[in-house]
Amino acid sequence: MSTDTPTRLRSVILEHAQAPAFREPLKEASLDGKLGAWTKALTACVSSACGEMGWRASARAHHCELLPVRRSEYLALDIMAFTEGEKRWLFPTAVMELENSSDTDKIAYSLWKVLCVRAEFRVVFCYRKNAEEAPALIQHLRRDVIDAMSLHGRVKLEGRTFVVVGSRNDAETFPYGFFKWWELNTDTGHFELF
Repeated sequence: MSTDTPTRLRSVILEHAQAPAFREPLKEASLDGKLGAWTKALTACVSSACGEMGWRASARAHHCELLPVRRSEYLALDIMAFTEGEKRWLFPTAVMELENSSDTDKIAYSLWKVLCVRAEFRVVFCYRKNAEEAPALIQHLRRDVIDAMSLHGRVKLEGRTFVVVGSRNDAETFPYGFFKWWELNTDTGHFELF
C-alpha cells in the first residue's frame, strides 16, 4: 500500500462527511449529543468512503458478501474493510470502531479491540464535547492501552493505528475542524497529530 493511503482515507472520509446525505445527520447528532444517531450516520459515511477507497466494507446495515461466511459485522467490530483478492478468507485492510460513549474505558476498549486485529489500518472514532478534552483522552489511551503492550510487541505492530476525535464545540467547522486525527508512533508509543 502506498504511504499516502491514510491521507487519502482521511480526505475521502471528510469529503463524504460533506455530502448532504451525511453532513446534516452527523452535524445534528453531534450538536444534540445524540451519539447513537452519530454512530449510525458515521457508519454510513465511513462505509461509503471505504467503497471509494476500493474496499468492500462490512458494518451494521452494510452486509459484506466477500468472505465465505457473510456478515454485516465481523468479530464484533463496527466496520471491517477488505481489498478484494483471490483467496476465500481475506484479512481486513482496515478495521474501525465507532465508539459513541464518552466513557474513557469504553474508548480504550475500542482501541484495544482494533489493536488485537491484523490489519493495515486501525481506526477508532470517538467523541468529546470539547476539543480541549482530546489531549487528555489521548494520554489516557497511551497510558492504559499502549503502555500495556511490551516494547517488542509495540515496535513489531504491523499496520498503522489512528484515533479520530470528534468534538461538538468544533461543529461550526464541520467536518474539517470537527475531526482531529491522531496516529500512534510505534517507536515512541505516543500519539501524534496526523
